[in-house]
Amino acid sequence: MSSDFTDLRALLADDCYFAGVLGEACGPDDFLRGLQGMASGTDSLEVRARVADESDVITWFDLGMAGAPATAVANWTHVENGLITRVRVTFDPREILAAG
Repeated sequence: MSSDFTDLRALLADDCYFAGVLGEACGPDDFLRGLQGMASGTDSLEVRARVADESDVITWFDLGMAGAPATAVANWTHVENGLITRVRVTFDPREILAAG
């Protein structure tokens, strides 16, 4: 799995905000650090579905981390003026935390 998020930086608003089960991030640099950290522990990621409208995208995927069984994840991304402003992620982290 690639963890090069260089191109993503240009798509993040200066005040972008991430909130998830395992933490939060404010601003593009913090956002990318968190994403790179998550990617470094990711064994697999399989997108199951993606639904979008003019400003919101919801992605449902299976995330394999730390040798744990794949965990179902829902990710909501909000876009304004072509830039990602908000991301919220939810999942049950128990098996990932137990494996780590």
